[in-house]
Amino acid sequence: MARFTVLIAAVILAFVVAVPEVTAKKYTVGENKFWNPNINYTIWAQGKHFYLGDWLYFVFDRNQHNILEVNKTDYENCNADHPLVNWTRGAGRDIVTLNVTKHYYLLDGKGGCYGGMKLAVKVEKLPPPPKAAPVKSIGSVSMATGVAQFVIPFALFSVSTVWDAILRMW
Repeated sequence: MARFTVLIAAVILAFVVAVPEVTAKKYTVGENKFWNPNINYTIWAQGKHFYLGDWLYFVFDRNQHNILEVNKTDYENCNADHPLVNWTRGAGRDIVTLNVTKHYYLLDGKGGCYGGMKLAVKVEKLPPPPKAAPVKSIGSVSMATGVAQFVIPFALFSVSTVWDAILRMW
């Protein structure tokens, strides 16, 4: 049974190493100052990269503020009369899911925009993964061939051993 457990762990590890993890990032708008007046959200957003699937988490007093998505002109003029989307759900703990590559123009439509409560972010596609380093040659056999000669038999052995153990349990 110990051999079976070790092999299962090896197979899982092989898959974890082979499949890179891509996860969305949660941004708490304003960090510990949250969504409040007299905070420069342009400065807060500087240096951050927003990608598809990321989300903005807004924390605010639901009786005094909201989160509206507007066009660029309305954003620049703090005009909340024609929102594209009202992201407010009433709890004061609301999320804007960045699920489209575009500029998002968000503001407080209850007057807070004039106190700086507006945020513009550009959402982009995830950059491609870094390219693999060139394969170094070791004599007449490349490094990739050497690794493949180890990994493929190991993977086949692991799978066959796991399958054999499963069949024995039945």
